[in-house]
Amino acid sequence: MLEFRNISVHYGYQDVLSNVTFRVNKGERIGIAGPNGSGKSTLFKIATGELSPDSGSFTVEGSPKIGWTRQNPQPGSPEETLLEYAMRSLPGISQMEAEMKALEEDLDDPAKLKRYGELQTAFEHLGGYDIETRVKVSLGGLGFSTEDFGRPFLSFSGGWRMRAELSRVLSAKSDLLLLDEPSNYLDLPAVDWLQKFLKAYEGTLMLISHDRYLLRTLANKIVEVDAGTATRYECGLERYLVERETRYEHLKAAKENQDRHREQLQRFVDRFRAQATKAAQAQSRQKIIDKIDEERIVLPKRYTQSGRLRLAEPPPCGAEAFRCENLCFSYDGKRNVLDNLTFRIGRGDKVALVGYNGLGKTTLMRIIAGTRQPTSGKAVLGHNVVPGYLSQEFAETIPPELSVYRNAKNAKPDAMDEKTFRNQLGAFGFDSDDVEKPAGVLSGGEKIRLAFLRLFLSAPNLLLLDEPTTHLDLDGRRLLQEALSKYAGTVLLVSHDIDFVRATATGIIEITRSGIRCFPGGYDYYREKTSQENPARPAPSAPAPARASADGAQQMSSKDLRRARAAERAKIAPLVKELKKRVETAENKIDELQKALDEASEELFNPKPTTDFAEANRKTRTIQAEIDRWTSEWEEAAGELEKLQAGRPPEAAK
Repeated sequence: MLEFRNISVHYGYQDVLSNVTFRVNKGERIGIAGPNGSGKSTLFKIATGELSPDSGSFTVEGSPKIGWTRQNPQPGSPEETLLEYAMRSLPGISQMEAEMKALEEDLDDPAKLKRYGELQTAFEHLGGYDIETRVKVSLGGLGFSTEDFGRPFLSFSGGWRMRAELSRVLSAKSDLLLLDEPSNYLDLPAVDWLQKFLKAYEGTLMLISHDRYLLRTLANKIVEVDAGTATRYECGLERYLVERETRYEHLKAAKENQDRHREQLQRFVDRFRAQATKAAQAQSRQKIIDKIDEERIVLPKRYTQSGRLRLAEPPPCGAEAFRCENLCFSYDGKRNVLDNLTFRIGRGDKVALVGYNGLGKTTLMRIIAGTRQPTSGKAVLGHNVVPGYLSQEFAETIPPELSVYRNAKNAKPDAMDEKTFRNQLGAFGFDSDDVEKPAGVLSGGEKIRLAFLRLFLSAPNLLLLDEPTTHLDLDGRRLLQEALSKYAGTVLLVSHDIDFVRATATGIIEITRSGIRCFPGGYDYYREKTSQENPARPAPSAPAPARASADGAQQMSSKDLRRARAAERAKIAPLVKELKKRVETAENKIDELQKALDEASEELFNPKPTTDFAEANRKTRTIQAEIDRWTSEWEEAAGELEKLQAGRPPEAAK
């Protein structure tokens, strides 16, 4: 389906991709892995036509419909609603629907009737009859409420706009999906829904992600992009993690041999270059050195950046790390974001805060960190508890105008000599060229390292981590996970990475619209308990487009019936009776099937933990196919009836 052949891309003097070659076959599910800045997103830009490679070729076989998310989604007009924006997943569908409605006013004209038929066929082929259902299902699964559907798109924050963009792409029934970090703007329930949706997706999938849960459950092939190269592994994530270590050991040994061989050649050239009797031999060896330099083995970047996330030993504190009683918080003094919360966190607990976005998880973290004060109630830190806050909004704790050096120094202004301090900067990956950079120009991964350096220097015993994995690659997440597992202090974290939460949290606090609930076990225990409760969630009412189409034609037939002449009715009464029976039977079947489709759509929109998405999707498609079949039967019978009543011989009478 897609073929990258000898692709090279350069940004200035930096080689982002160098002679990259691999193929994506139809139906494959490819996970794109690799460290930040390695060129993964560059591959997607080439695939979507946003970027042309400096050399090499990119080929698309056939004409697949490709879906991908845009980084800065914009509405078609300032008034465009969320639902209208997401409905634009099928270009031209609204215009087709409007033209069909206009034609329904006068279908006596054969030319208009023919055009209506053409439009109806194209509309059905594009999935126009169920597009609104698909869009509402995806919007609901990604966390939007039914009340949000009519809100202007521009009224949503950047993160929620990206969710709407993801919904638009998922609803389009693309042959090939290119998803670049789709979970970045999602909360845990939405990530869980996305995983189930993509698990049932039947097309070709290319997924850039550092989320091990998504990669492990969705990808059956891995392409690792690192050090300018792309290596395809014919296996899933777990096997890839093993095989890449073996490959690295081979590369490392080969590089050592290559470096040793080059060093020997270089010594010979340096020694004998000026001697006439050895000049030819020295020149020959120089050519070998030049060839080695062209084919220099480069070790994967991830190994050169490992080990740079560490946590300091926490100072001792009391048995209770934090307690809140009847805590309330409001930004506007009218509506409480947090309402009457009461819970405690003990020393050494590792708790994950879960719930849909917008319910106050970050606000609660800020209150515990002391950057916000509750509107009412109590928020009390335990004896000798020192909080360390890592905000998902870096500017909140790391002023962008200050240098790396000054941001780090502010975390530990005293009790450390300059040499030791600079050694710590180096230990977290900041060399002499980096320390004077303004924090605002750092990459996401560099900011995370700076944030953890500040935590290391301040040595807190209560870590408050708000989406700490967002800018970390697979190895960075693994290192942080290992560090937190060994950490003796207390941790409260918010994360959309299910595997990370599962591996680090020993307790769950769930924030819902109706309050707060505490679960003493880990994430799997929490899922088990909540699945048993099966909390109901309102689903949007799905439209019935196929029935609506039938009803439109029914109105047309009724009008024709009223126009029919009494004499003609008498002559053709038996055949009219038979056709009316066919029409009525078809209508009844469509009614029954539409109810079944609504129930199936409800299951997709409001999935249970045990929902089989593949089976639910298959059931929905089967019902829709039956609706289409009975709609065709209705149209045939209604068409013959129309011809008969208009005085033209129907097909059945020929």
